[in-house]
Amino acid sequence: MNLSDIIAINICKQGSDNMQIAICDDEVSMVQILEEKIKKLLPDAVIEKYLSGDELIASGSKPDILFLDIQMPYIDGLAIGKYIRNNLDDNVTEIVYISSERKYAMDLFSVRPMNFIIKPVSENDIFDMLQLGLKLVKNSSQLFDYELKGETHRVKLSDIYYFKSDARKIIMIMSNGTEISFYGKMSELAEKVTKYNFKYIHKSYIINSIHVKHFTARKVIMNNGHELPVSRTNRENIKHYE
Repeated sequence: MNLSDIIAINICKQGSDNMQIAICDDEVSMVQILEEKIKKLLPDAVIEKYLSGDELIASGSKPDILFLDIQMPYIDGLAIGKYIRNNLDDNVTEIVYISSERKYAMDLFSVRPMNFIIKPVSENDIFDMLQLGLKLVKNSSQLFDYELKGETHRVKLSDIYYFKSDARKIIMIMSNGTEISFYGKMSELAEKVTKYNFKYIHKSYIINSIHVKHFTARKVIMNNGHELPVSRTNRENIKHYE
């Protein structure tokens, strides 16, 4: 069984729903190579192609996965990634950086990319990125149910910034700035959401990692500016950012 067969089986299990993928690279040949490899592994994907950061930004595109070259003239991939996260407030698009040099790896933390791969890009590289991307995109579309005044309500997990405990209640802070309170236990909540992009950082806080702007060993700063403490026992949960 080849790579195309393997990923096709996993896509059927996870549901691709015509995944939207964008490629941004100033080298036409590189764009063509990436497109061919992606199409081979994911024939139903909708692929957008851009030869500059200006083109990508002007398009207003919000793909599921963005393959983004770092070394481009005028606007480089690092600046584009920061623009997507900070100016467009898009923390859902999964960014895969591509470069011929490894030296940029340490500069990418603020953009929170899905991964970083070195040119020349192999089919195995694309396979790994699509596999991971499918999983993350699926997770971001998951729904969270909670009880409020005897009724069940539902929100998208990707719209939740974090949960905090307040006595017997849990307060859910949303991406639109609203706060929703409901009765529950943090331990039971953690069992439901940590299988997705959520991390337990403190006995009183569970955060959605796609909305983390900055972190240190002692605190996490969310995209809405809220600073949350990281307990010593939960520091392991944020080590994947380091």
